[in-house]
Amino acid sequence: MKRFLKGLHRYLYLGTVVFFFFLLYPLLYYFSRKPERYARLNVLRRLLGFVSSAAAGLFYSYTFSEEIDWSRRYIICANHTSSLDITAVTLLVRGNFAFIGKEELLHNPVTGLFFKTIDIPVDRKSRMSSFRAFKKADEYLQKGMSVVIFPEGKIPDDYPPRLSDFKSGPFRLAIEHQIPIIPVTIRDTWRKMWDDGSLLGSKPGISHIYVHSRVETQGLTLDDADELSGRIFSIIKEGLTENET
Repeated sequence: MKRFLKGLHRYLYLGTVVFFFFLLYPLLYYFSRKPERYARLNVLRRLLGFVSSAAAGLFYSYTFSEEIDWSRRYIICANHTSSLDITAVTLLVRGNFAFIGKEELLHNPVTGLFFKTIDIPVDRKSRMSSFRAFKKADEYLQKGMSVVIFPEGKIPDDYPPRLSDFKSGPFRLAIEHQIPIIPVTIRDTWRKMWDDGSLLGSKPGISHIYVHSRVETQGLTLDDADELSGRIFSIIKEGLTENET
């Protein structure tokens, strides 16, 4: 019975996403047509994330280690255990931003609109695709936008999920631009919906997100990328460990 209810809730959540997406589609489409409209597209994206989650009883609670000056540009790095993580980060970030995400999101009817316009799809098995993705991210950063990356590269196959090794790209990008990284520990979205919910379904509740102090990269060189990656990994992992105690 519990599994049935969780499966039912997943369809409820997916239904709310589709409903509000098509309700907002004329505005989403308009603001996705030109890059100079992307800031307002992100405002609508936050609205879509909030109303579709709230309608299914899904909410997000944020704890900040320090106040964030959203007038600055950042690379936001978060762990990844659930499709809900995209909404969790969307509701967190203020200002103009773009995700780097897996190429498969191009084919999703909802995420496809964003990944064909503002967001950056990447086939992590292709060096050329990765090169193009980080070149686009480089262009965005030069324009003052922030970039969101899940440095694990995918949702881990383990259940309960464990933090996987990070890819080096986000840290090299941060060092090249000498801009800060904001580590984000998404503590328990997987308890509400692991991965896309297709195996275990989903359930309503509050997910908890810890936003760590920014990590500056000024003065670092590309030789420091691995050390920086390890530092961010440790910060995010510590946030997960605190949640378990």
